[in-house]
Amino acid sequence: MDEPARPRHMAPVPSDAAPGPTAEELMVRVAKGDERAFELLYDQFAGPIFGLVRRIVRDAAQSEEVAQEVLVELWRTATRYAPDKGSAMNWAMTLAHRRAVDRVRSARASTEREQKATFEAARGRPFDEVAESVTARLERSQVRRCLSFLTDLQRESVLLAYYQGYTYREVAEVLSTPQGTIKTRLRDGLIRLRDCLGVTA
Repeated sequence: MDEPARPRHMAPVPSDAAPGPTAEELMVRVAKGDERAFELLYDQFAGPIFGLVRRIVRDAAQSEEVAQEVLVELWRTATRYAPDKGSAMNWAMTLAHRRAVDRVRSARASTEREQKATFEAARGRPFDEVAESVTARLERSQVRRCLSFLTDLQRESVLLAYYQGYTYREVAEVLSTPQGTIKTRLRDGLIRLRDCLGVTA
């Protein structure tokens, strides 16, 4: 079904009005193509979805894009929602989390491609610059080799926390892992990296 237009303004609901439909009821109506139900659902979900995406993606402009993509996905895939399997909000937040993590991974892959292109472009530079670049590349290669000895969770945690500046809480959200577990894996991972690289205290 076509994506409905977002209303520019909606009249406030009187305080003495009867309670409106639940999010679950709205989802059922949205699945049937009810645009008014989607408008009401949009008002309920837009804030929480943006808040979750913003914590994971961090960049405000990209977060707005991802949040809008999630809301459009809700409209297009409403028929997949099953009320007996959980609340509509939880379903929406799961979609938002998945989209946000995908955007982070996509950005990471793009950064890696740019770094590779930069190295390739350095081949024609003077010897001193190339030597410096090769030295840095060897150091990175050693770090990558040592990272390969970590578990997947240790490696992802270290990369997010120390190479992308994420907090413990943000790493936990991105990896859908308890914060205490993330702290333990980071500590163990850094100890193993230190030993592999031969760094002494």
